[in-house]
Amino acid sequence: MQRHGSGDNAALRMRATGLLLLVAHLLIVGWLTLRPRTVPWVPAPNLQPLASISAELARGPWHAVQSLSGQVLLLAPLGVLLPMAAGRLDVSPLVSLTRTVFAGAMIALAIELLQTGVPGQVPDVDSVLLGTAGVAVAHLAVVPGYRYKLRRRRERLRGTTPRISRVGLAPQADVLSGSRTYL
Repeated sequence: MQRHGSGDNAALRMRATGLLLLVAHLLIVGWLTLRPRTVPWVPAPNLQPLASISAELARGPWHAVQSLSGQVLLLAPLGVLLPMAAGRLDVSPLVSLTRTVFAGAMIALAIELLQTGVPGQVPDVDSVLLGTAGVAVAHLAVVPGYRYKLRRRRERLRGTTPRISRVGLAPQADVLSGSRTYL
């Protein structure tokens, strides 16, 4: 029978908190991006990748930073909230990044597809690219270091077997040393 310690409760609380924050963030993003706007005119949708980004860069670097940073920052919290809601500590950093960026890209794409039916909202393929970039940057900036700290804390709380620093292996204890044959 497996005993559940305080570490399992902490992981469950972290997952629940991550899921709650993820839902709250997605509701806010949905409200910001999918509510109808009353505007006198609506520009044509942008389906050419990097067209609106290059147009903003042509107006000057400071103007580009001001106008494009909102699109990058809108979905950036997903880079932290998606892994937090999953609650996995022992996962490859590359796999975690791939999963998170793919999920962020699919959420950004879903938002843009839903915007096609909302009056006053114009879909833009560059919003998908910028939102995905924001998810990737936030994930790379926060998640690997935070997972490392949590794994070290878990090992310290569990009292793991000390390892030989040069080899990276734990010492082996022979339980039945008489039954072993060495050639």
